[in-house]
Amino acid sequence: MKTNRFPKGWDEKRVRKVLRHYETQTDDQAVAEDEMARNERTTVQVPRELLPVVRELIRLYQVRGRAKA
Repeated sequence: MKTNRFPKGWDEKRVRKVLRHYETQTDDQAVAEDEMARNERTTVQVPRELLPVVRELIRLYQVRGRAKA
């Protein structure tokens, strides 16, 4: 029998809550959420070999409380 594995900090209850959120939202709510996320984040292209460094910088930034995770 296969055991479910969740990312660090996640459990079945949290997964079900997220699924319920997305399964019950209206199209208008989904669009509004996408637009809000687009305004809070940006996309940048970096060489693949730099991804570990970029991820570590983001992690440090979040740990130090300077970003909303």
